[in-house]
Amino acid sequence: MIITELNKDNYLIFAIQNYNNPQAVTKDDFLDDMKRFKYVKRLLKRYKKSGTLKFNLLINHFIILYNIFNDAATPLLFYKIEEDLWSTMKTFILYLNKLPEYPKCFIHEIPIDPECQTLLEEIYGVKE
Repeated sequence: MIITELNKDNYLIFAIQNYNNPQAVTKDDFLDDMKRFKYVKRLLKRYKKSGTLKFNLLINHFIILYNIFNDAATPLLFYKIEEDLWSTMKTFILYLNKLPEYPKCFIHEIPIDPECQTLLEEIYGVKE
């Protein structure tokens, strides 16, 4: 099945097709891994509301998501997380060098979060 656009009817099928966690043996393992999207969302919302950004925790969740969903993690993240959080999320995706290279991809038009970028540069010495 080829999925061109994620929606509530097919995102779970897309996630299952791209799921690659050799240590997961049950449905509950898969569902636990899917909860990482919710954790990322919660941490991004906390940052937007309070200004507190837990970089290490967010980076860990992103890395795990990319390890188990590979490149499919990017569309899943943008589907599962609200548009007002995309700027900060894109900054992390850029940091991890996981931004898709499709020239006409909508993700390229999303601005990065300058405050998040500055903090990344201060903490990790990253310069984009």
